[in-house]
Amino acid sequence: MLLLSILLLMFQVKGVHFGMWSLFPVARTALPGGVGHDSGPSHHFHLVSECGKRPIFEEGAQYSKIIGGMEAEVGEFPWQVSIQARNEHFCGGSIINKWWIVTAAHCLIFEELLPTDLSVVLGSNDLSSSPLEIKGVTSIVLHKEFRRLNMDNDIALLLLDSPIRFNGLTEPICIPGKPSPSVWHKCWVAGWGQTNSDDKSSVKTDLMKVPMIIMDWEKCSEAFPKLTKNMLCAGYQNESFDACQGDSGGPLVCTTESDKTWYQVGIISWGKSCGQKNTPGIYTLLENYNLWIKKVTEIEGRPFDAEEMKAPPNRKQMRSHAAEFPEPGSPRFWILISLLSYVICWDIFY
Repeated sequence: MLLLSILLLMFQVKGVHFGMWSLFPVARTALPGGVGHDSGPSHHFHLVSECGKRPIFEEGAQYSKIIGGMEAEVGEFPWQVSIQARNEHFCGGSIINKWWIVTAAHCLIFEELLPTDLSVVLGSNDLSSSPLEIKGVTSIVLHKEFRRLNMDNDIALLLLDSPIRFNGLTEPICIPGKPSPSVWHKCWVAGWGQTNSDDKSSVKTDLMKVPMIIMDWEKCSEAFPKLTKNMLCAGYQNESFDACQGDSGGPLVCTTESDKTWYQVGIISWGKSCGQKNTPGIYTLLENYNLWIKKVTEIEGRPFDAEEMKAPPNRKQMRSHAAEFPEPGSPRFWILISLLSYVICWDIFY
């Protein structure tokens, strides 16, 4: 009786419940249905999602069509969005949580551009498909120190008019903390921009992807004297892979060798030209803006918790209503000690 009483108290404090409650932490709630697709397998909605995961892509057959670049597969970049004005794509962006899209400031600097002019298309690789999932925008936040002259602080946020329901075709990307890995294993950029720098009509309605390698900052600064510490360089040596017009604002995503979680390392920003051999593109270094993102989203009333969205290697995030064991010295700790003492005395003397 004594042992059972103590075990019951310990389990209750640690949040492990008997009877109608599960012994395991409570996972996120999935709602039935799907978004933007009227055929194929159903996808469950959920408002909370582990970032940097590609459930549909990882579970399916993986193949690519080579058309200049490579055509992205379904669910391969579920964080990728198309930012549009009057139903025309003009920049890319990425989902960082259910309310926020991160993109490049230079995409949105036009004074006449209002939030109501914008729409965000998500959950589809093909912008010509129907139906598309489309979100409105209620707020545009540019970095106040963005400088068009040297493109420093080229970052902006869009607040959506309703939350995203994650379903495998739409998922948030992780934002790396500091210090980030010194070497990334695989990196990609994707977009709906031009596939030929000399042909403005070469814009694709299908999402295209290219593999990238992050280059040494010091070496890159020799070719780009106005490079700042808020930027990084990425290219593919001896190949003409690069991001081009219409890709701006989209993510440069990478993963580590030991982890299948994907992180947004950069935002497509600027360069000398598209697709020149041995000439890298320049990206906004996203890890430098964690605090800015946190402050801006708090001010706007839809706070972004970077720790909540970041997925550490080999650790699966779960939501639980279970309470944590109280810290020694805390009021709850002393209440627990008193209760345990009472139970022990009761069993001994009665």
